[in-house]
Amino acid sequence: MLGHSHATSGALAWSAAAAALPLSVLTFPVLETGHLTTPTTGHLGIAEVLLGTFLTAGAALIPDADHPHGTIAHVLGPLSHAACKAISKISGGHRHATHSFAFVIASGAVTWAGEHYIGRWFTLSLTFFLLALAARALNLCPPGKGVDSYGTIIVLALAGTFVMDQWIEDRPVWLPFCVFLGGLTHLFGDCLTDHGCRLFWPLRIRTSVPLIDHTGNRLETWVLSPLFVLGTLAALWYGFTHHP
Repeated sequence: MLGHSHATSGALAWSAAAAALPLSVLTFPVLETGHLTTPTTGHLGIAEVLLGTFLTAGAALIPDADHPHGTIAHVLGPLSHAACKAISKISGGHRHATHSFAFVIASGAVTWAGEHYIGRWFTLSLTFFLLALAARALNLCPPGKGVDSYGTIIVLALAGTFVMDQWIEDRPVWLPFCVFLGGLTHLFGDCLTDHGCRLFWPLRIRTSVPLIDHTGNRLETWVLSPLFVLGTLAALWYGFTHHP
């Protein structure tokens, strides 16, 4: 799938989950005074749902960190390109280790650990990175790999992080779920292509339900992506009208 398809599917997954599920499902345990507790009632507020929609859109690009020529590789210019090349070599290439359930679970766990043991600087740094991914995937910057492209992304992500800094908590209990859910939607999206994913890595089993014969075909571009956007708007409307 293309980057914008992954981003919009991640946004849809989060907005639908936030509208339908209680806090006990959307949040990871909170570490308080040496004990783990989990919220059990209620729903997320409007601000948290909107923040989560944008952040999950970005998180849906993370598994492509193994793709030196993908959307994520040029989000921060030469820095992200070099990182993706290294990750590709370590993980075994595109759609191997980072396109697995193990990686998605680990991403959520690392997010939980980072925000609980490092705190606000980790939360804001991750917010900046996820917003940068979303901006690139949603084509909010000039095309290409030049400084005009990733420079625009950096400015947009910094501005978005500054805005979110006014509302986001030091340790938002829903942020690890955003990262987990975004990665999960990426895997399911790529499984719709003929190449599929090694969901159960390190096993060599490859899962594929090839509804999309090649990335960026008409079904993906003209049917699925618009449906993801419309579904996101519908889910947000439902959530805001039923859980104000």
